Amino acid sequence: MTIPGGSGSGDQPSPGRRLRQLAGLSLSVLKGVGPAAEADLATLGLASVLDLLTHYPRRYIDATRLVTIDQLRAGEKASVLGEVVRVQKIGGGYGKGRRSPGRVEVTVADPTGRLGVTFFNQAWRAGQLPPGTLALFFGPVTSFRNALQMTGPQVEILALASQDGEARPDRGRIFPVYPLTEKVKLTSARLGRYVAEALERAGPLADPVPEPWLDRVQLIDRTTALNAIHRPEAMSEVEPARRRLAFDELFRLQLALVLRQRRLEDDARGIRHRTAPSSAEDNLWQQFVAALPFELTNAQSRAIEAIAGDLASPLPMHRLLQGDVGAGKTLVALAAMLISAQGGHQSALMAPTEVLAEQHAAEVARLVDGLSVPDPGCLGGRRPLRSALLTNRTPAGERSRLHDELRTGQLDILVGTHALLVDEVVFHSLGVVVIDEQHRFGVEQRAALRDKGRGQDGTGADPDLLVMTATPIPRTAAMVVFGDLDMTIIDELPPGRQGIATTWLRGRDRHGRAWSRVRDEVAAGHRAFVVCPLVEGSERIEATSAVAEAERLAGEDLAGLRIGLLHGQMKAADKERVMAGFRSGGLDVLVATTVIEVGVDVPEATVMVIEDADRFGIAQLHQLRGRVGRGSAPSYCFLLSDEESSDEATARLEAMERTSDGFELADVDLLLRGEGTILGARQKGRSDLKLARLLSDRDLVAEARQLAVEVVAGDPTLTGHPLLVEELRVFVDDEEAAFLFKS
Repeated sequence: MTIPGGSGSGDQPSPGRRLRQLAGLSLSVLKGVGPAAEADLATLGLASVLDLLTHYPRRYIDATRLVTIDQLRAGEKASVLGEVVRVQKIGGGYGKGRRSPGRVEVTVADPTGRLGVTFFNQAWRAGQLPPGTLALFFGPVTSFRNALQMTGPQVEILALASQDGEARPDRGRIFPVYPLTEKVKLTSARLGRYVAEALERAGPLADPVPEPWLDRVQLIDRTTALNAIHRPEAMSEVEPARRRLAFDELFRLQLALVLRQRRLEDDARGIRHRTAPSSAEDNLWQQFVAALPFELTNAQSRAIEAIAGDLASPLPMHRLLQGDVGAGKTLVALAAMLISAQGGHQSALMAPTEVLAEQHAAEVARLVDGLSVPDPGCLGGRRPLRSALLTNRTPAGERSRLHDELRTGQLDILVGTHALLVDEVVFHSLGVVVIDEQHRFGVEQRAALRDKGRGQDGTGADPDLLVMTATPIPRTAAMVVFGDLDMTIIDELPPGRQGIATTWLRGRDRHGRAWSRVRDEVAAGHRAFVVCPLVEGSERIEATSAVAEAERLAGEDLAGLRIGLLHGQMKAADKERVMAGFRSGGLDVLVATTVIEVGVDVPEATVMVIEDADRFGIAQLHQLRGRVGRGSAPSYCFLLSDEESSDEATARLEAMERTSDGFELADVDLLLRGEGTILGARQKGRSDLKLARLLSDRDLVAEARQLAVEVVAGDPTLTGHPLLVEELRVFVDDEEAAFLFKS
């Protein structure tokens, strides 16, 4: 019997089973998948045969290399594959006023002997390991009463005693271990049986990657790869299979991104900006640079040159500007906005928080002070270049005035939050859109602001788009997430910026070093931040709260200093008052939550103390550290934690001590957290990366990108690649597919 819709059906011969066909098949077509199993599979996110075949093993047990029970030696760690032959639950009790721990004793057997396994305070193991269960036990081997045993080993259930017909691994094969949850009754053995049946009944698979392409990237064919990833006969088969399937993931993503970029260009009505006006008076950017009390860095100059080239083109700019904390991205963005203004167009700068928007608005207003633009309605034919701030806190009267000035072209640069997206915000001629901390916004929000360039009647032009991030993204990750954007990286800091000495202090007895430094810096006329993970204390979470810590510091470690408190639950007016006091020097120390993570620029702040630093991710720690070191004085960052930290937290904090390079930290973050969390915001539907590793697969990322560019350049409508079109429709959502394949 064949799966419906296979290569043996239909009027025309097929080169193989298509993924679209597998995506349309319910798992109920497989033997043994009744309602209960189907519900368990759905809990794992598996609804179709394609879902099942792309649910890859997370690791493998090479049964040909396992140690048998008769080969075990006390004092060594070992993995033993065995069947439970006896289980006994021995309850705890009270004696001499204390409760003794209960235990579960399990006897495990293989063809060479028996092994005792003991679990303390884990009564649930008795239900998990009934006689007949086949499992892998991993842990240290000890000797007790002249018999070998394991105490509290890790357990991997491979087959349950109650599941008739379960595929039982033997020592002659490699056994895949699949991602499962405790919510389902499935085992790796049963899942493997379903996969094996699906592969056998599907037969050869259609492959959208022609043989010359496979040879070029040194990849195996899809049918071989899927069989080898699920049923390898030798461990040497696994990596070539993973690389081929990882390439498929990356190629689909890159193809979608390149097509998206092509469609945007096809639909575009761009603005050819005046990047070099004939009149020096009209050349706002040159006037601005000439008035700066410092020189731009080489990286800033290169970035501005690339942006100016985009602005001079008739095609709208789509550029990602990556720069580490303090690299001077705002000046680069201002260059784009001034070039827009000198041609008579407007700009919008959108930030994710009011604090950051206010910071940008104040900085832009300060930087453009003294610049003017042509205006025939003004005496002398010119007026001052105008910028303004729009947030949800903007009073109604001022908001109405801003709306009028936008429509008439009297306002040149508008800085704001999501408030820029409302229908009432209508531009006279929107030339440039800048989006800061873009990872806080969705694709739809980005598009909504860009669409305002065409106006309510749709007759306008598409503005140039610059998205910025101070959260470094590994270059390979950026190529996948933002492959439809050109990338510019500012990889040097402005001259005069001081390094930030970072120290990880473990244990309460060592935290005094941080408070001593805070006192010294305040005495020298500087200021300090103290960041806590919580606003107020919680019975469920053991962590420092900002409210309690501000009170404690004022009475103990920092008694006598002027301490302020800032967190997201405060009223806007109170937050503004506290922040103003810290900026002006009315406060010495600001105890805050991560509300200060971005948008706070106080050059006099030279110390950052982060409490319970092991609770923060690398990107957050790096951003928080970047709040100091913004003046000419040396700065310090102290990471406080208890003595015990998890292995992952230790790796994060050691990396923070070791380097201040945001891109190096981003690579560490990617290694620790994996692709899913880094790329989660970009992925839709099935298009996530299950096998691709963005650091070790750099070559695949580049090859996938290059191949996607070549394919679309040679066949913009993909008329000659129907299988690619079909697969993209399977892996992207309906809205994205409609955009990619319209016309």
